[in-house]
Amino acid sequence: MKNRKGYFITGTDTDVGKTFVAGKIAKYFREQGVCVGYFKAALSGMEWNDGKWILGDAKYVCEQADIERDPKEFVVYSYKEAVSPHLAARRKGEQIELEPIRELFEKTEEEYELVIAEGSGGILCPLCLEEGKELMLEDVIRMTKLPVIVVADAGLGTINHTLLTVKYLEEKGFEIAAIILNRYEEGNFMHQDNKEVIEKLTGREVYIVVDSRVISTE
Repeated sequence: MKNRKGYFITGTDTDVGKTFVAGKIAKYFREQGVCVGYFKAALSGMEWNDGKWILGDAKYVCEQADIERDPKEFVVYSYKEAVSPHLAARRKGEQIELEPIRELFEKTEEEYELVIAEGSGGILCPLCLEEGKELMLEDVIRMTKLPVIVVADAGLGTINHTLLTVKYLEEKGFEIAAIILNRYEEGNFMHQDNKEVIEKLTGREVYIVVDSRVISTE
């Protein structure tokens, strides 16, 4: 992966490890002396800790990259309920709009050398479905103009999920910077085959996460 102005982290599904990978990538660049910032358009599923609600995803990445700022400064919309952002927003009585997202992203991009942006759920995650105001995660990715890192779980089902995600991104004209298989177990014949098949059918190198390290096997 080349050092660019930033990367947009998306996943093949929810809970595949986007935040974990985002934190590791942010930490890597921070250790190289790069001033790294974080950005998330919509976070649903806040965590209750020490008597208050916290933005767990943002807090984790900030800690990994030694970003000494309030994690709230990097998230546009945040919701307590762990449901799709469009639903969380509706239940809160509001709508997720692109303009506030654009404003915070551009501000973050101006302040940092490199921005690690993280999506919600998978590539087709809806942010707003109100008639005439539809907003999808891909609209946010397109707005940022960042190359995309696809995070997938190394286990059963990942071939189909990863190929569908990569194919969709390619058809929409997005630049794919990397594919990363999280929770990869060395010596696991299925994980190894999943990686080889994805590489063969996409024509792209697949990185793996082993012992909390994102590595290339080439």
